[in-house]
Amino acid sequence: MALKLFAALHARQPLLTRFGLLLLGCALLTACLQLVDARTFMGQPTWAKPTRFFLSIGVFALTAAWFIGDVQAPQRDSGLLRATAWALVVTGAYEAFYIAYRAAFAEASHFNFSTGWATLGYALMGVGAVVLVGTSLPIAWAVWRHPRPDLAPHCQLAVVIGLLLTVVLGGGLGGYMSSTGAHSVGATGSSLPITGWNRAGGDLRVAHFLGLHAEQILPAAAVVIGWVFARGRRIAVVACTGALAIATLAALAQAVGGRPIV
Repeated sequence: MALKLFAALHARQPLLTRFGLLLLGCALLTACLQLVDARTFMGQPTWAKPTRFFLSIGVFALTAAWFIGDVQAPQRDSGLLRATAWALVVTGAYEAFYIAYRAAFAEASHFNFSTGWATLGYALMGVGAVVLVGTSLPIAWAVWRHPRPDLAPHCQLAVVIGLLLTVVLGGGLGGYMSSTGAHSVGATGSSLPITGWNRAGGDLRVAHFLGLHAEQILPAAAVVIGWVFARGRRIAVVACTGALAIATLAALAQAVGGRPIV
């Protein structure tokens, strides 16, 4: 099953598929390093953050590969989409491997102004993150303007809206976190396993997570909608969009208020 999925992804966009698989392999490696490297940083295993980012950016790349496959075949090889794919690879690689580089020395990658190099590295991460998330825009445009003939209208709508929400909510909240200088609000304490979210006070990363993964959540909801509803599918997609936006803003309000997610 997995091999068939990856073969389908490779047929849709080979570069992003290979890059995504590379990052998933790196996520597995850094997850294993947690078993042999007992060091911790800010209460978390040193290699926990690189694992999360390798996994997240890898899934982001594979998602982009899949959605490029929803574009008509002649348009998939357009200069715009080729440039988009390379922009994603370059910025995604920098983000993931810079975080791993800092983790190797048990140092912070985000909000690290301890040296000139650290400040520059963090600033480049900010620029890279904007470009990385922004790659969703040309893909959304291509899916909207040149959809594959057999792409269901409600799925097309979900893909386009999901990609746009990833930019607006995911990217916007990422920028907001950067401007505040921290992702925690109020008290800090123990953190949730895997995600690392603050359990003592507010954590802006919860809302950022929901916004960033809108591009997966809404298309997945569209698939379920297609199974359940014979009519009104696009209306159902719009309703799911509203629900996701409300949930994201509610998580933001909770974090700003200094209240933990659990």
